[in-house]
Amino acid sequence: MLNILFLGELVGRPGIQALKNGIGELKKKHQVDYTIINAEGMTNGFGIGKLHSQQLGKLGIDLATGGEKLFYKIDMVEFLPKAGFMLRGYNFPPQCPGRGMKFVELKGRKYLIANLLGNADFPKIAVQNAFLSAESLLKKADEENAALILIFHASTSAEKNTMFHFLDGKAAAVVGTHTKVITADGRVSENGTAYITDNGRVGSFTSVGGFDPENEIKKIKGGIPLRSRECWDGGMIQGFLVNIDEETGKAVGCTTILEKVAIERPEEKK
Repeated sequence: MLNILFLGELVGRPGIQALKNGIGELKKKHQVDYTIINAEGMTNGFGIGKLHSQQLGKLGIDLATGGEKLFYKIDMVEFLPKAGFMLRGYNFPPQCPGRGMKFVELKGRKYLIANLLGNADFPKIAVQNAFLSAESLLKKADEENAALILIFHASTSAEKNTMFHFLDGKAAAVVGTHTKVITADGRVSENGTAYITDNGRVGSFTSVGGFDPENEIKKIKGGIPLRSRECWDGGMIQGFLVNIDEETGKAVGCTTILEKVAIERPEEKK
């Protein structure tokens, strides 16, 4: 059995601390073989810097993905071609730095892990049709006799559910990211595809997407573009654990992860 852990979006310093404090026990508890995280919010919740990205391996992460915020930090744009542990959207234009897919061999079977961005609600980003790109990925996986694992970074639940039905029985897993709110629909289909609409976040649970609620309320009520502030209440690691049969490359089980972790604002430490 291969156990792959898909962690939700890592949000700022609280997320880094939650990951540092809880990932070891979590991986041991579930006998995790490979860990993937959405890291595009690692640097203050908006993008990921080069130095932060280089911490991921030490924090127990094997592979990281990013969506529309991945290019917010200029040093990451320049570093991305060298960052073999990071996947941008596969359906970005070909001249975009970095890569959107990766072949890995785990427990004797080859897997194609890929990251796609949805088309429904990213108007400022010119990405190719996600479903046509998924067809391209299926072809590449078939050529290498690999099982496809897809992280689908999209805004709407409808688009993510449609992708699941499109790939049902063709992919080992379809894992949704972006909204930072974990959904209750994690399941394995009769055809052996694991699915969840969104795998949540790593950081503060009692927050607005990892940010201070009071500040977010002010932004909406006053119409003033205040900068979001990290929230340090209710540390939690959220994610989706998928169990894959190595012989068939099909999912046979899944678990929704909601692990409380102690976090503390640095300036309050004694």
